[in-house]
Amino acid sequence: MLYVSIAALCTKPTLYKMDKFDRIYQLHTIFSNSRYPVSKKELQTILECSHATIERTINTMRLYLDAPILYDRNANGYYYDTTSKQHYQLPGLWFNASELYALLTTYQLLSDTEPGLLEQHIAPLKEKITRLLHNKKAGDQNIANRIRILKMAARQHDSLHFSTIASATIDRKQLAIRYHGRARNQETSRIISPQRLVHYRDNWYLDAWCHTNNGFRNFSIDRLLDSKTLNKAAKHINNNELDRHYASAYGIFAGEPEYIAVLIFSKNIARWIANEQWHPKQLGQHEADGRYTLQIPYSHPQELIMDTLKYGADVEVKQPVSLRKAISDKHKAAYEIYRAKQTGD
Repeated sequence: MLYVSIAALCTKPTLYKMDKFDRIYQLHTIFSNSRYPVSKKELQTILECSHATIERTINTMRLYLDAPILYDRNANGYYYDTTSKQHYQLPGLWFNASELYALLTTYQLLSDTEPGLLEQHIAPLKEKITRLLHNKKAGDQNIANRIRILKMAARQHDSLHFSTIASATIDRKQLAIRYHGRARNQETSRIISPQRLVHYRDNWYLDAWCHTNNGFRNFSIDRLLDSKTLNKAAKHINNNELDRHYASAYGIFAGEPEYIAVLIFSKNIARWIANEQWHPKQLGQHEADGRYTLQIPYSHPQELIMDTLKYGADVEVKQPVSLRKAISDKHKAAYEIYRAKQTGD
């Protein structure tokens, strides 16, 4: 384990060698979980070190970490003094190398998803974790270059608006916004209570209660023209109610399914499709001729049509008839465009 303490890193950067951190954490765990004094011999066996090393580690914990370690002469063992009402905890944060890598990975994923979202808050911690991993000699420290997220069709938005929206959502404050909706091509001003941010298909959305219209609304962050946090508590709506309303807001996962799409993929791409999840309740099977049949429940066909069209002639829609006709009409319209161009040539 690695010991991460802001105070220790700032005031005593060379106080400990990194191999001591493992033993400190192990001793703390042993003393916290033991009801009786633990003998020196047992500690040496568990930590696989000498008597002198045990003594040095205990002295370090007492001196620098204020650990309430007492010695019982009769049992020839050490234990935590439990007479205090407060249970002793090691100061700072404790992580092993894998957990530190996980933190850095999360940081990188968040940075790629929304650059600058928490940069000023967690960048200093990232630097300290990187230094600790370097001292630990735990593999490649330049983790930022080992993780890459490629976005597709992500719409640009004002990072300042995003920061305001995110802060108000977390702090449970109302917002005053100006918004330009795509569907009606209109600009409106509203007072809203943000409920939750949603990242869907590389774009950010806000589920909110609109006080202006007295109802639930969904806003695309890239369409925000202005945003201001108000010094007024946001309306609280429980998660179950939010889920019921917004169940139909996002894609083929949304809402109670009304139809079952039956898609048959060619043997050329069957093995790839068999490993894809289009819907958590999908059903799939390999056919004798090498093709693959995928059954997908859905309520709104728009995104299913889009996702099916990209496979062109490698997929056939068998059911329902309405979806088959929609896909067929799209292919016919595309064909007419290309046929007209060929005729013109």
